Amino acid sequence: MALRLQCITIDAQDPLALAQFWAEALGWKIGEDVNEIEVWIERELGDPKNTGFPDILFLKNSTPKSGKNRLHLDLRPDDQAAEVARLEKLGAKQIDIGQSAEPTCTWVVMADPEGNEFCVLRERQS
Repeated sequence: MALRLQCITIDAQDPLALAQFWAEALGWKIGEDVNEIEVWIERELGDPKNTGFPDILFLKNSTPKSGKNRLHLDLRPDDQAAEVARLEKLGAKQIDIGQSAEPTCTWVVMADPEGNEFCVLRERQS
């Protein structure tokens, strides 16, 4: 099959601001050809942690987000507590979408500055 996942597209009211948040969060960089309609971020070439992951495109959409995302990112840090604190300083917020009722919950649900949910998993156990 000759099909390849090129990018993940996220609607945004302010594509540049959201791209800047995610570039900082992931340690990626803003792409070269950006405008007020679309901004993309890309991983640093040669970084083995990011090999094979598609770019993320932030596309202008003036409709406010409503409801829970149908797709979200799960991020695995080296240190969950430190990463949650760092993401909060960047503008993310911890949210509860019902996971606190799960006694075995080991992840933290967060929302980016436009309210898109994502999860910070616990660090990988040896």
